[in-house]
This record gives sequence, structure tokens and C-alpha cells, in this order.
Amino acid sequence: MKTLVCTTPGHFEYQEADKPILQKGYSIIKIKRVGICGTDLHAFEGTQPYFEYPRILGHELAGELIDFDDAPGFAEGDRVTIIPYFNCGSCVACRNGKPNCCVNIKVFGVHIDGGMAEYISVPSSSLVKGEDLSYDELALIEPLAIGAHGVRRAGVQKGEFVLVIGAGPIGLGAIELARTTGAKVIAMDVNAGRLLHCQHHMRIEHTVNAATENSVERIKQITGGDMPTVVIDATGSQKAINNGFQYMAHGGRYVLIGLQKGDITFSHPEFHKREATLMSSRNATREDFEYVIHCLNNGHINPKNYITHKVGFDEVANKFESWLKPETGVIKAMVTMD
Repeated sequence: MKTLVCTTPGHFEYQEADKPILQKGYSIIKIKRVGICGTDLHAFEGTQPYFEYPRILGHELAGELIDFDDAPGFAEGDRVTIIPYFNCGSCVACRNGKPNCCVNIKVFGVHIDGGMAEYISVPSSSLVKGEDLSYDELALIEPLAIGAHGVRRAGVQKGEFVLVIGAGPIGLGAIELARTTGAKVIAMDVNAGRLLHCQHHMRIEHTVNAATENSVERIKQITGGDMPTVVIDATGSQKAINNGFQYMAHGGRYVLIGLQKGDITFSHPEFHKREATLMSSRNATREDFEYVIHCLNNGHINPKNYITHKVGFDEVANKFESWLKPETGVIKAMVTMD
């Protein structure tokens, strides 16, 4: 079978590999869709933490279940996606119901080879049934679940202001999932095109361009001087993360979905006087996946707001670098393998 390997930062190579053989407790999926996310782009750039090369990228997946062991409730031919965070089941995080931050976690396409292949073998426990969802919708569940997890970590309440910094795919998911709680959402980015997308396609009333506006004053104006009680970073930018502290209301919560390699720095007195809460949000849980599926099935999330580019598997190596450029207007590139 054909695979696409990121051999070193900035370089891809198509390679042949053996088709996986069924093992006890595992399932084999024929891949139909692979969504490209920030993790993949950062890996290509060489800026992704927890990463080694060579690596087959890809963890936003949809495919056809072709063989399985110990997968009750599933049938051959089912449309499926996976929860791509393979946990040990025995560490302190797993014992406390937090498999998303397992001490020994192996994220598909990050710590181990991922889904840029014609067939994959995954633990049967990771399977998620597609029900009536299309392959495109199935491949969106994982990034949307990351947004859902961040919103759940923040404990977002109806009526409160939530500032989401970064209007890429993860940020858009956080925006949409925060809105399902009844929160008043503010979208911030430095990319005018993405903010227009928020306004026109996602009907977000409040947007802030941090590159062209006095963002603090603009957010004060929007919130009546209070500032947002929830700030969510979905940029993965060190500068944006450090700047995000200034936007918090007194008593506010700051949730970091975005990840970068450097140090977080902030004014302790400013943070302390707010009695602020700082949280990281890593990956997602099955509960988040199920909530996203519910939202997709009930029309609360429109997949057309996310997928802007489609490309065949054979074209990925040539097209991938272009998706790093803002001028291409990519929000979510989707690889098709039909």
C-alpha cells in the first residue's frame, strides 16, 4: 500500500508499505478522508513539540471498517472515525478518567505513524461509529472535539463573553461549541480573511483584528468595560498566548488549547489581582466526540464552514507547503482517498 512520510521538516516522500494484518484487539480501516490540522502543519515546519522524524502524519480521519477484533456493535463496512489518542489505561490520568492526558499517551500521527496511508490498524477501543454522517463530517469530528473539550474545561455559561483567539479550524470549533452554550463569542485573529469568514459564514457578531485595532480597547467596548470572563487561545503562537492574559476579566478563566515550544510569561500581580484561572486543554475525550456528533446530527454545526480545500492523496506532497501561506485562504484542507 502507499503511504506519505514526512521524512524531515519540509520534506515528504511517498513510500510503499505492507498492508496491516489483523491483530487481537485491533481493527483495520480503509482510509477515505484525512483532514490537515495545525499539528500536521507544525510538524512539516519542524515546530511541533513531542515529534520525531520520519513520521506518517494524519489523525483527523474517516474510513471504512474492513476487519476487526473485539469491536462490539460494529460491522464490516461501517463508516468510522477514531479517537486518535491511544492511552495506557493504568496511569494516574487514566485512573482518574482523563485518558486524553495519559502519562504514556501515543497520539496517532504524532508519537506513532498516522493516517496518511491507504489502510491503518488501530485499537478497536478507539473506534467511533459514523451513524448517518458523511466521510467529510466524520473527519471533522476530532478537531471539533478539541474545541468542545476546551469549552468544557472553561465551564462556559450562557450569557458570558468568551474571547477565542485564533480563527483557524480549532478556533472555529471552539467558537461554534461556545456558542451552543449560549455564550456571547468574540473572535480575534490577525488574518482579516478569517475574520470575514467568521462574520459572513458563522454569523459571529463581534470580531477583533489584533493586527489593525487596539484590541484591549475594542474588547472593553464590546463587553461594556468588563472584559471576557473566558479567554481561549487556539493559535499556538507564543506571542498571542502571552498577550492573552490582558484580556481576562477579574475572576476570569484562560484556557490554552494552542500549544507552542517556549515559555509562558505574564505579570503575576495582574494575574493575581484577578484571581484568574489558567488551564491547558489537551486533546479530547469520548464524551467530547459524542457531543460533536450530536451537534452535527442536529445541524448546530455546518461542515461547509470548515472545509475550504480538497485534494487527492497523490497531490498532497506538492500542495502541502502552500497551506502554510495565509493568502491561500485555507481553513481546512481535506485529503480524499476514494
